Amino acid sequence: MFSFPTVRVSLFFIVIAVGCLLLADLSISAANPWKDLGNFFLGLVTPDFFSYQGLATALLRTLAFAFVGVALGSAVGFLLALAYRWSAVRIFCGTIRAVHELFWALIFLQFFGFHPLTGVLAIAIPYSGIFAKVYSEILDEVDPEPARALPKGTGLISTYLFALLPQCWEQIKTYTAYRLECGLRSSAVLGFVGLPTLGFYLESSFAQGLYSEAGAMLILFYVVIATIPLWLRRQTLPFFLIAAPFCLGEGFPIIWDNVSRFFTEDIIPAPLRHGDGLAGLFDWGADILITEAMPGIWNTLLLTQMALVLTGIIALMTFPLISTQFGRPAGRLGGHVFLVILRSTPEYMLAYILLQVWGPSMLPAVVALALHNGGIIGHLVGRQSSNLSLRADAPRGLNRYGYEIVPRVYRSFLALLFYRWEIIMRETAILGILGIYTLGFFVDSAIQNIQFDRALVLIAITALLNIGIDKLSRVIRRRLALQTLPTC
Repeated sequence: MFSFPTVRVSLFFIVIAVGCLLLADLSISAANPWKDLGNFFLGLVTPDFFSYQGLATALLRTLAFAFVGVALGSAVGFLLALAYRWSAVRIFCGTIRAVHELFWALIFLQFFGFHPLTGVLAIAIPYSGIFAKVYSEILDEVDPEPARALPKGTGLISTYLFALLPQCWEQIKTYTAYRLECGLRSSAVLGFVGLPTLGFYLESSFAQGLYSEAGAMLILFYVVIATIPLWLRRQTLPFFLIAAPFCLGEGFPIIWDNVSRFFTEDIIPAPLRHGDGLAGLFDWGADILITEAMPGIWNTLLLTQMALVLTGIIALMTFPLISTQFGRPAGRLGGHVFLVILRSTPEYMLAYILLQVWGPSMLPAVVALALHNGGIIGHLVGRQSSNLSLRADAPRGLNRYGYEIVPRVYRSFLALLFYRWEIIMRETAILGILGIYTLGFFVDSAIQNIQFDRALVLIAITALLNIGIDKLSRVIRRRLALQTLPTC
């Protein structure tokens, strides 16, 4: 049910978002945006699956990067979860997951080049931190009594394997399958920085105005994600894990001199390389803070808060589409398809599409973030609302929505929204690569200018900002007695 604290916090965030609207650039600068948007939708309904011969290869590489990256991340994440109670491990995991996959890819591209290792590590490293956090929270909730029954001297790993893991195996398996879906989205987006996944060919098709070809790629991507339960089974999983490394491609060979130079020269602050001393280092840091970090942080926060509130609005509007408390089965089927499309389209990919048709501003980024995250939360809240038991004389229509359903799911809705706050922040920062003046814009500019020392400082600031939002989100969820890890 609604409570005064939850209503007060909700209104507070709405007021902040309205203030951000007044300060943000939300203009549409394209000459004929609705015609361009119409051409895009026309491409979706008239897909050309045979115009590009490399489509199957791009899809195969997307799957391969996702499987290898997620498998490696889950294995390392589980080991880190065993030691997650140590503060050093928590700080390490929080830091690596706070840096977006595309930032990791941009870093590895500088010394590994277009090698499969770049894409695999770009997914595996942040996912290790994510897996460690979630696995540890799942393990903390299991019954400790079976572990106490083990003989004295039983090692930590044996305790987890034989006493704790069997109790939560289904939860871990379900969450890992969900992360594979996320890994597919991350893998596709890596194509926008040059790796041979779906995003690379999608960007090329849009640049040439080949909307039917782009539509075919998106439809194939949606089909792959929507049918995961059909083709990813216990019997087929070993085959995919064994085959995936052989489908990554060869790429260009690694030049190890570049790797050595990157760590011994490129990332050393310029004043230290040139012998300018502490005074030069201070001026260099102040310049980064004033000219790049502060404007980037400001725009990142503006965009994040607008996207967060719009995400909540979209989730509340869309969850009835799949809830058994509303509508007919045929309508709910359409709602499921709609929400699958929303949550399956990566924010970066959707923002890129909207930038092509609306022009450069914060509007495409806000809409892209809100549609994707709103689709995810709407799906989860819709499933939860379907499990509610109502009285025989319960009202229908808008009265059922406003007086029966929303008050009962609102706390879970807020928990999910605040849980995704940090994720929205991570995506907001990375959208700067598309030309929006968030922190990612200044990171990408520094890399393009071969100023890797400045880029790493800005990436570190991005990570600290994400960690701060995550901490604030935890405080709010704890104060409102919301679930730390929503299970709906």
